[in-house]
Amino acid sequence: MSGMRRAGILGDPVAQSRSPLIHGHWLDLHRVDGSYEKLPVTADAFQDYVRTLVDAGYAGANVTAPHKRAAFELADRLDPLAERLGAVNTLVFRDNEILGSNTDGFGFVENLRQQAGGWRHDMPVLVLGAGGAARAIIGALAECGVSEIRLANRTPGKADALAPVLEGTGTVLKEVAWVAREAACAEVGLLVNTTSLGMTGKPSLEMSLAHMGEGGVVADIVYAPLQTPLLVTARDRGLESVDGLGMLLHQAVPGFEAWFGCRPKVTQALRDLVVADLTG
Repeated sequence: MSGMRRAGILGDPVAQSRSPLIHGHWLDLHRVDGSYEKLPVTADAFQDYVRTLVDAGYAGANVTAPHKRAAFELADRLDPLAERLGAVNTLVFRDNEILGSNTDGFGFVENLRQQAGGWRHDMPVLVLGAGGAARAIIGALAECGVSEIRLANRTPGKADALAPVLEGTGTVLKEVAWVAREAACAEVGLLVNTTSLGMTGKPSLEMSLAHMGEGGVVADIVYAPLQTPLLVTARDRGLESVDGLGMLLHQAVPGFEAWFGCRPKVTQALRDLVVADLTG
């Protein structure tokens, strides 16, 4: 690969994004002649701005809020999961084409495998929340072969909207009432919080894990704080817990490989670097 390669993060805002820190670490580590930049852009200017990046020779970009749907609509080609999700978080510019993918679910599953090697995908999963992150995670879990996913959301009636995510899979989605979320933990191998509850500045997620069996795994996609109240409860019950930082790190891997030509690894050194930035 010759010449400097450029990529970045598209969003509004992007000032607090840790993606430049992650990709900058990998660029230095692999001695790649490249850059990864913060690319702030408003919704009205998004489409034209992306076209200017293509014309300027950028290799691609990550996409964060509020542009994931706009990136989906702009892409010339989509990977199968992004097509089902209706959202794109990674763009690759190649031969004047814009290729769109969604790596959020990939990042979640890879983080789960790294932090919780004992996770059993042959047991039901309970997902809390029904937003964009939940869609990506449910889609990825279905691709892993999970047969049953239970969905609990504060606003009822969201299961039908998520049904297209499971098209072509053997996964059954069952909606349970938010007030029944604790009882729905019975017989699940994995509980995933995709809501903002427990995040710094947000209300705590009040939830007993008394119904979860031994060997269960509790994952929270929140990474500020790293140890959310839900994860503290899981640890106190002797359950395996998975924090949300690894999802952020792992979802970045496919994009870096596509743009810069080498596949990076999520290491303890990278995690320590981002943790220091979060806590500093």
